[in-house]
Amino acid sequence: MSGAVRHADLGGMLAVILHRPHPAVTALTRQLQAVGLRADTQWPDLPVAALAADFVFFDADMGFDEQFPWPKGAAPMPLIALIGSEAPGRIDWALSTGADAQILKPVGDSGVYSALLIARHGFATRRALAAEADDLRRRLDARQSVVLAVIQLSRTAGSEDAAYAALRRMAMDARIGIEEAAERVLARGLRPTGGTA
Repeated sequence: MSGAVRHADLGGMLAVILHRPHPAVTALTRQLQAVGLRADTQWPDLPVAALAADFVFFDADMGFDEQFPWPKGAAPMPLIALIGSEAPGRIDWALSTGADAQILKPVGDSGVYSALLIARHGFATRRALAAEADDLRRRLDARQSVVLAVIQLSRTAGSEDAAYAALRRMAMDARIGIEEAAERVLARGLRPTGGTA
């Protein structure tokens, strides 16, 4: 990689390198600058200010959990492991941090650009899956709320069908979703009003 080629999708981003002084850091910094990223090196701790970074490269050989200012596996940006030792324990630790990509040491004159793109894609995919799982949990909870509200309403409505109809009517009258109406029923102990249609 030669010259300062700017890549519009990465230019100006900040990469923090959590690694002790080492030739790998020099090579990595050179590659990052060549694709338009700013590089900041930290050791032994990653300061809270690093939460503003777009990428974090970390030393998988000498790293430890307490270096990161977030819960294990919950990095707010893509992580890239710098791996020199392929000891199973070190690899397991790097994976448990949530590393999205890796670069093997010694770091040469290539590999950083592809690691950045792979890490960014892996991170985005992981976040999308987590958001989807959260949405599914919310929807499941909402369905459970509807069932519980129908059970509660059926005590006075006479049947589950009448209770569900009453819940639907509450939702339409208040111009809210049936799940929100169910939450209101459960929170306030509401009973159906009007007929049972």
